[in-house]
Amino acid sequence: MGIFTELGILYARYRPEKLMEHLKLFAVRVNIPKLIRVCEEQMHWQELTFLYIQYDEFDNAAMTIINHSPDAWDHMQFKDVAVKVANLEIQYKSITFYLEEHPDLLNDLLNVLKRRIDHSRVVDILRKANSLPLIKPYLIAVQSDDVIAVNEALHELYIEEEDYEKLRESVDHYVNFEQIGLAQQLEEHELLEFRRIAGYIYRKNGRWEQSIALAKMDNLYSDAMDTAAASGSRQLAEDLLYFFVEQGKKECFAACLYTCYDLIRCDVAIELSWVNKMMDCSTPYLLQYLREYTIKIDDLIKDKLDAIKERKELEEHQKEALQQQGNTNNITQM
Repeated sequence: MGIFTELGILYARYRPEKLMEHLKLFAVRVNIPKLIRVCEEQMHWQELTFLYIQYDEFDNAAMTIINHSPDAWDHMQFKDVAVKVANLEIQYKSITFYLEEHPDLLNDLLNVLKRRIDHSRVVDILRKANSLPLIKPYLIAVQSDDVIAVNEALHELYIEEEDYEKLRESVDHYVNFEQIGLAQQLEEHELLEFRRIAGYIYRKNGRWEQSIALAKMDNLYSDAMDTAAASGSRQLAEDLLYFFVEQGKKECFAACLYTCYDLIRCDVAIELSWVNKMMDCSTPYLLQYLREYTIKIDDLIKDKLDAIKERKELEEHQKEALQQQGNTNNITQM
């Protein structure tokens, strides 16, 4: 071991171009701590990194690369080192290092670190650097963990990019974010589809009145009807029906009767139709109501007749049983 170590020291001091080759050939046969001191003294940062890796000192290897990146950095090597460090703070320093010097490779680094790092802290680092768009691929990759900071960061990016389809998809699949806050932000958006998402969020959170009001404001009457039906509130459904009458929306009036069929009282529907000359609009509703009402009456009558029949059969059965018992008693007495 001594001769290989001494030769390494000589290379470090007098023939540095041969040092790395020597270390790769005889890494297991040299005194690594001794050569580490020499390489540090001679400022051979690439070789020093190699020795730290061979000695399983990954924390020191990572910090050497970060502090002396012009000489020591290699992307593939750094990824292998970063994922093995014991001190997690070094991983966050690695993220900052890549953000400053190799932003194009930051997502690749984050991809290998994602199982060990705190996603919320990563978002905070990038937000402070005003560089959230840079890590969008990483955020999408880890969103399945449903972390609040990740969800809200992506929502911010989707709004900025006016990508309402991705925002709706995210709102559909993930729940950990400030839902009402997002809805309040979106209801002021200039694009209709974003305001529509605001109404959808209100609906998901049981804020039926706000959702319906927003839908009516944007003439999204189908959304308003669906929300009223989902609410299970007769009051909301009938209020919406009155609204369509006031606005002269005959088609919407008919559609609302269909969508909120189970909530709207028949007498209310008939009165509104008759008073406002919309009987033709309510005819399908009335026919369906009468059909169901007739079926219910028929079922009740059938149940009543079946009950009478069963009672008669029971009485006849009891009568026969008593008669048989009387015959048996007569035979016994004889």
